[in-house]
Amino acid sequence: MNAQQPKEVIVDRSEVSPKEFTTNIPEKYSSNDFDYNKLTGESQNYLLRAIQWFFEKIGSLFGVDVDPEAYKTVEILIYIILIIIAVYIISKLFLGTNSTSFFGKKSKDLAPISYKEEHIEQINLDELINNALLQSDYRLAIRFMFLKTLKDLSLKNLISWHFEKTNIDYQNELSSPNLKQRFNTVSYLYDHIWYGEFSLDEAGFITAKKEFDHIQKAINSNG
Repeated sequence: MNAQQPKEVIVDRSEVSPKEFTTNIPEKYSSNDFDYNKLTGESQNYLLRAIQWFFEKIGSLFGVDVDPEAYKTVEILIYIILIIIAVYIISKLFLGTNSTSFFGKKSKDLAPISYKEEHIEQINLDELINNALLQSDYRLAIRFMFLKTLKDLSLKNLISWHFEKTNIDYQNELSSPNLKQRFNTVSYLYDHIWYGEFSLDEAGFITAKKEFDHIQKAINSNG
């Protein structure tokens, strides 16, 4: 058997040109097209895309360039506003009358009497109710009727009146289930009509007054 002849080795003798890196690589790849930390298009959230669209329209309309960093600032501000609104809504839903002292305006200067009046039993609320009705101010009449309810409950020693207490506090002090239910109803009406600035006409007042008449009878029947 013949020995296998070695294969001929082919040597590439062509001239080799060395390659050199360009010196301006950072500048070449510094444009926004190569910024992979920035979210664009579908990768952006809807709010940021809406903000960007809005500012681009404003910019094209007035011929100005808006700094892209402003988009993020506006987005943060919108989130803060949304959080505040959400907290307010949640407080109204779950805290009820307690939320009025947290977000609502204090009622100490909204009527001829001070809400901080600690001796509520000395106030002639019947007269104030009649004066409000003469002026067809049904919202104010409801306010005085509710204060009269608190006054009568206090005079009967069914609650311990104090201007810093909430309606929930008073309701918890009531031992009668019937009074609790009646008080819950009138405090709901008062809270939504007065603090909610609900527009109340005569027909609406008459309907609300029936609930105050019911709790008045319940108070009179206790002691």
